[in-house]
Amino acid sequence: MSDEKNINKISARRYFEEIWNEGKFGVLSDLLVPGYVDHMSVWPAGPEGVRQEMSMYRKAIPNLHFSVEDQIAEDDKVVTRVTVTGTQEGDLPTIPAAGKQFTSSGIVIFRFEEGKAVEAWMEFDFLGLYRQLGAIPS
Repeated sequence: MSDEKNINKISARRYFEEIWNEGKFGVLSDLLVPGYVDHMSVWPAGPEGVRQEMSMYRKAIPNLHFSVEDQIAEDDKVVTRVTVTGTQEGDLPTIPAAGKQFTSSGIVIFRFEEGKAVEAWMEFDFLGLYRQLGAIPS
């Protein structure tokens, strides 16, 4: 594997482990370009948008944890399959605090330039998540 692909895989893993799991906001500028775009997010572009999104989720789900299950690197992209777990203790948009534990899965495709994420496409099992939280019937 080329050094660039390895650096990109490490950066993608750090995104989940350091930013989402540990809440290290300072790492955002190390891993994302200023104009970073998450094509699934309603938050503003760039590291500040990720910080806002992360803050909301970490407040509602203090034990939020992403486990990296698989990674595949090709050219300037890294595909990462994750499992996310937690307990919803606070309100989320349209979902009042449920106090329920959940496990969900997702796939994220990052595109990198010089070791920093430029954009991402994310797909998560939100239907399963909303059912586990009681937001929609099973």
